Amino acid sequence: MASLWSIAALTLVAARWIDPPTTAVHMERRLQAWIHHAPYHERYEFVPLSQISPDLQHAVIAAEDARFYQHHGFDWHAMEIAAEGDMEGGRIRGGSTLTQQLVKNIFFGTGRSILRKGAEFTLVPVAEVVLGKRRILELYLNVVEWGPGVYGADSACRYYYGTSARNVGRQESAQLAAVLPRPLKRRPERMQRYSALILERMRQAGW
Repeated sequence: MASLWSIAALTLVAARWIDPPTTAVHMERRLQAWIHHAPYHERYEFVPLSQISPDLQHAVIAAEDARFYQHHGFDWHAMEIAAEGDMEGGRIRGGSTLTQQLVKNIFFGTGRSILRKGAEFTLVPVAEVVLGKRRILELYLNVVEWGPGVYGADSACRYYYGTSARNVGRQESAQLAAVLPRPLKRRPERMQRYSALILERMRQAGW
């Protein structure tokens, strides 16, 4: 177990300079398609953060991790709110930060287990230290799943809107961010109510 953790930590160090060729989620989806004999076409194009619209960057932060620049990998306040919502049967998004989601995407896929959460808990601080906020955001936006076989901001913008991540508009950015919690079930054009909330959060943050 210790050796596996060391390999994961070294992978994070390498990710400071090397763009991941694939992730656990990517491999999981390929395996699922193979098992079910389903057609699968992967779209994955890594682009620098400078080529991703600030509106899309801000929309994703507003939707998924509003305190991204304030926490050090874990947003304990968001976790507390999420836990209270679960106990009360409310419908509140999980308290996972972008850093936690990135670690899960790269190493663990979509499954859940106590062992996976424990490993994630130890790797998130490593990611924060060795990568820094800008690289974490760049990696997240490029590897996250945005639809069936659609990974990364540029692929998502081209798939849904026929434009690049650099040129995507503010409204479209909010709609794309609204898809992220359930990318295989949501479509941007159907997310008007949630995207309006994301736009309001952006406005309140001064974006």
